[in-house]
This record gives sequence, structure tokens and C-alpha cells, in this order.
Amino acid sequence: MPAQKIETGHEDTVHDVAMDYYGKRLATASSDTTIKIIGITSSGSQQLAVLHGHKGPVWEVAWAHPKFGSVLASCSYDGQVIIWKEGNPNEWLQAHVFNDHKSSVNSIAWAPHEIGLCLACGSSDGNISIFTARADGGWDTTRIDQAHPVGVTSVSWAPSTAPGALVGSGLLDPVQKLASGGCDNTVKVWKLSNGTWKMDCFPALHMHNDWVRDVAWAPSLGLPKSTIASASQDGKVVIWTCAKEGEQWEGKILKDFKTPVWRVSWSLTGNLLSVADGNNNVTLWKEAVDGEWQQVSTVEP
Repeated sequence: MPAQKIETGHEDTVHDVAMDYYGKRLATASSDTTIKIIGITSSGSQQLAVLHGHKGPVWEVAWAHPKFGSVLASCSYDGQVIIWKEGNPNEWLQAHVFNDHKSSVNSIAWAPHEIGLCLACGSSDGNISIFTARADGGWDTTRIDQAHPVGVTSVSWAPSTAPGALVGSGLLDPVQKLASGGCDNTVKVWKLSNGTWKMDCFPALHMHNDWVRDVAWAPSLGLPKSTIASASQDGKVVIWTCAKEGEQWEGKILKDFKTPVWRVSWSLTGNLLSVADGNNNVTLWKEAVDGEWQQVSTVEP
């Protein structure tokens, strides 16, 4: 599909864009407090819906897996997390509003669908909350209190299959792990065991010397190792790897971009990493056979 420019119609900065599972719709989050749903075809795009509900800038939007229906989550400076459901086509209702956080909710991420309808949220109040839908329509809440006491900037789920396990072996309980980044310049890994979230890396992963802006856990390729990318205000992207369960995480600087790095995102196959930096560049990176990372292309704006 050729590159196309999409006019969102937002009246202020667009902070996040998320494509649905089928690549047919975009959700956009903006400082104008709205979320827009935009339909995409090879011939162009059209606005399908505008979602009103937040009272401050909307930082992130995230689509749930389609097996749960047409469900979108959003988080905002107003401290709220809203779960939106599409009833009739292009008619979106607020299915649930969470007011558990006392300040800006900066990041949201749906768990792998094998775990259920489960959303992690990171906030400037220092806490991470995890909301899990119950069969009766209610939600259970677990928390990681003071995960990053000066503020959580980003959350990302680990793949649900244990590293090295064959996809579809299905006998093992899905792994529930999270990575988080914060204003304390660290990345932390968390694991759910016996209903409680505990830190799963000691000490915290520390190679950045300014806020961690984004963390992204790479999809599992059936390899024994786990990989997390982190992006920071300090201009660096670090690739963290853990050779196997229980071992230490090792960090390697991908590059110093000499400008704040806002977002890192993996391809579905986990072998390409995209990096968005403060100079308005988006670059794609790939790990070579020798373990070195190489830039493979630049996305033209």
C-alpha cells in the first residue's frame, strides 16, 4: 500500500496513533481531549467517529484483540482511563471509566489476548494498575504501588508464551510479565506470581541518565531469550536482553540519537524495531547475525 497522508482534523497535537488488528481503522489521541476513529482504504481515509469523554490531553489509545469485540482504551492527563465499546457501527459508548489514579495516566497496554481482557496503566502518581475484565462485566484491579515513585512513563507486556516454548503448546499457564519505564531513568521488569506483582529484575535496569520515555517488549520468536527496547530523553535507545529465565538482563546501546527519543515499537515478527526521535525521524533497525544492530531504512515523512 503506498504511503498516504491522513488529515486527522484534530485541533491540537496528536500524541498517539494506533491501528486496529485488521489494519482498517486508526484511533488517534490528541491534546484537544478527543479521540478520533479514522477508516483507511487504499484510496484514502475518512473520519468515522469522534470520542468525547476526557477532560485533558489524551496521551495514548490501544485496541483490544478483536476476540473481545470492538474495544478501545484511552488514557489522559485528567487521570482517567476510559474503556470504549463500539455497539452499532461507529457508535462508541464509554463501557467503563477508571479513576484509580491521582494524576496523569501516561501509558496503557492490553495484555496478550491469551491472558484475557486485561489492561496495564502507568501513571505520574508512581503506580501501575492492572484492570482485568470478569465474566460478569465487572473488573478486578491489582496494583504495583510506587513502581517508579517519581512517575511511570510507559508500560509494555511480555509475550504470553514462555521464552523458548513452542507457540501453541498450550499446556503451560500464560506468563504474566510487564516492563515499565519511569522518570527515575530506569526500566523495571515485573512478574505476577500468586496474585501479586513482584519485581523480576535486580537491580532495576539502569543505563539511561534521563527519563525513560518508552519501553517495548519484543514478540517471542520461540527463542529462549527475552528482549526489551527502551527509549529515553537522554537520546539513547537501549536493547535489553535476558538469555534465559532467572538470568541477569544485559543492556546494549543501539544508538545515541542526540535528541530525545519518544517511541520504540517492534514489528509483529519481532525482528524490526522502529524508533521515533525528536528530530521528526522514524528509523527502522534490525539485528544482524553477529548480534550488532543495523539501520535498515528511514521512514519518509
